[in-house]
Amino acid sequence: MPPSAPRAFAAVDLGASSGRVIVGRVTAGSVGLDEVHRFPNEPVHVGGTLHWDVLALYRGVLEGLRAAGPVTSVGIDTWAVDYGLLAADGSLLGNPVHYRDARTEGVPERVRQTVPPPELYAATGVQHAPFNTLYQLLAARGTPQLEAAERLLLMPDLMSYWLTGTAGTELTNASTTQLLDPRTGDWAHALAAHLGIDLSLFPPLRRPGDPAGEVLPDVLAATGLRHPVPVVTVGSHDTASAVAAVPADTDRFAYISCGTWSLAGVELDAPVLTEDSRAANFTNELGVDGTVRYLRNIMGLWLLQECLRSWKAAGLEHDLARLLARAAQAPPLRSVVDAADPAFLAPHDMPERIAEACRRAGGPVPRDPAETVRCVLDSLALAHRAAIEDAQRLSGRHVDVVHIVGGGAHNELLCQLTADACGLPVVAGPAEAAALGNILVQARAAGVIGGGRTAVRSLLRVTQPLRHYTPTADRSRWNEVAAGPVLTR
Repeated sequence: MPPSAPRAFAAVDLGASSGRVIVGRVTAGSVGLDEVHRFPNEPVHVGGTLHWDVLALYRGVLEGLRAAGPVTSVGIDTWAVDYGLLAADGSLLGNPVHYRDARTEGVPERVRQTVPPPELYAATGVQHAPFNTLYQLLAARGTPQLEAAERLLLMPDLMSYWLTGTAGTELTNASTTQLLDPRTGDWAHALAAHLGIDLSLFPPLRRPGDPAGEVLPDVLAATGLRHPVPVVTVGSHDTASAVAAVPADTDRFAYISCGTWSLAGVELDAPVLTEDSRAANFTNELGVDGTVRYLRNIMGLWLLQECLRSWKAAGLEHDLARLLARAAQAPPLRSVVDAADPAFLAPHDMPERIAEACRRAGGPVPRDPAETVRCVLDSLALAHRAAIEDAQRLSGRHVDVVHIVGGGAHNELLCQLTADACGLPVVAGPAEAAALGNILVQARAAGVIGGGRTAVRSLLRVTQPLRHYTPTADRSRWNEVAAGPVLTR
């Protein structure tokens, strides 16, 4: 193959609502994407527990690799914290439990009695969230599956194991478990021992760019891929891959990886483990090339997705394009809620929960779906503002621009409202940031592109469509609402 000919890389990108296989064709100066297969990710309630349908997801991965055609390598990224348990023979011990399941209710409170929150944060730097892997493992203690387990694989590592037969634990995803020390990049052994968590369940750690094995013969037969096809470790937490694909031209930037969740923060060289950081509920997750993703989790477009689902079931208006157009004309900042409120974590009847949150706050309730959409987007913009302001204050890293990547980059109203709320220019795109970060780590491992994050981001700036939003001059109303009781209680 001539040196200038593009090489093809397959990104398996599994999100909370759908999975995709995207082929990236890369040269030293170009990146082209082709989504070859998309499939739903629909969790299933069984016996009162919410599970991921992991075999359906794996089938989608195989179908996508079949559609991909010849590729140089494969990389996998997914959401964080969830895992599968394997028996000694490598067989799966039941479908993985969904992070939105209620099994961890009350577990964080029990942990506080053993490990005070400041001590837990100092050891791991991870924000409090009831679905963290640490709490899931404690909730599973004594269950037949955990008692029989010989191996625990986080979701992208499980997919990689099924493709290659080789087990590992990718570092960026491991850093979300609340069991890793972000200063050393190794497990927090003393904490795990204190809580009775067996870290030997996790296979050895590996980093983005490391080899993860080669595709097995039966997978080659099922997909039509030609031997050998390496699987390359990428930033397997999808946010790690997305942040690697932020097309910044300075280190003075904030990012919002906006999809089902909004992950808003800054990129640092070292974690921030102060008590103020813990109180602000910021997390220190590891990124590609030894970086720290210092960020806050916000509910994100999950709020809007669940509203659309409810309205569709009720036979009400649920066309997103029309609702966004009407929301743009709705009264701004009339109704707002705390978009980080755990009350919005579970599925079902989101419009009523938003209305109830407005009632509790003593504010006006949205009168129709368009006003509910405007409430969601205004509230997300305010949450983005708060996260970015707090990230700067706590880390000392000041920013001049906000980059929105992921599916939220397509939402023009949200992007403009975020610029207005933050008083900073917003650069939106790329929308397929997680897949791009995945693909470019593979391309770098294959020697197709060189350099560090700066070179990768420079390539993205000249190859990806980006949209720029300028904030409005008058921020007085945003300042007033941000200082109000709903968001400062």
